[in-house]
Amino acid sequence: MKKLLVIIYCVLTVYSQAVWSEDRQDHALINKVVTEFVRAKTQDMPGKISIKVEDVDPRLALSACPQMEAFLPTGASMLGKTSIGVRCNEKNGWSLFLSVSITSTMNMLVSSTPLQQGKIIAAGDFSIQSGEISQPGIVTDEAQVVGKVIKYSIGAGQLLKQDMFRLPYAVTQGQTVQILSEGHGFILRSEGVAMSNVAAGQPVQVKVPSGKLISGIVKSGGIVEVGQ
Repeated sequence: MKKLLVIIYCVLTVYSQAVWSEDRQDHALINKVVTEFVRAKTQDMPGKISIKVEDVDPRLALSACPQMEAFLPTGASMLGKTSIGVRCNEKNGWSLFLSVSITSTMNMLVSSTPLQQGKIIAAGDFSIQSGEISQPGIVTDEAQVVGKVIKYSIGAGQLLKQDMFRLPYAVTQGQTVQILSEGHGFILRSEGVAMSNVAAGQPVQVKVPSGKLISGIVKSGGIVEVGQ
């Protein structure tokens, strides 16, 4: 009799564990949903992409969900250490966030000599190295920096970032500029004073002799084009 009770207990234990397992979400499937989501979002990114998804806390018991959906939280990035959300779209669903590390192995530009503030960048000012990128804004192509001006001085061997550079100024604050206004069959020219430092193609305010401020688009050669 005692042996029979032991057998019944074992059967019930196995059965209850199976039922519990069926009612609980498999954590491996959650990780799979996140991994597939990140792969889809990064498939057009340059370089070799590596993805590492944090495991779900094994103590977390979630109801089984046949309709899980991964999503990118507001403000999250698809490079570096980030967070990806997973939600269950069933009744009485749930949501959670997993930490994800995304890196891209590709060419990066590194300063080959010290670069002084205000220098216009040329091809000999940097070298190309291959490595892992885990943050946005890294310079990966010389076209992103050649001909631009460095905003502040940096030392040799420093990784170049896009926010270190600006376009050269086409007009400077206080400079007398030529104001060009074109219409159907006519061109008007006048002079004014630029109110700020501005690169070509960007808007600028100009003070005309009457003291009025007008807005236009900076062109090369100290010209500001205004519309009619």
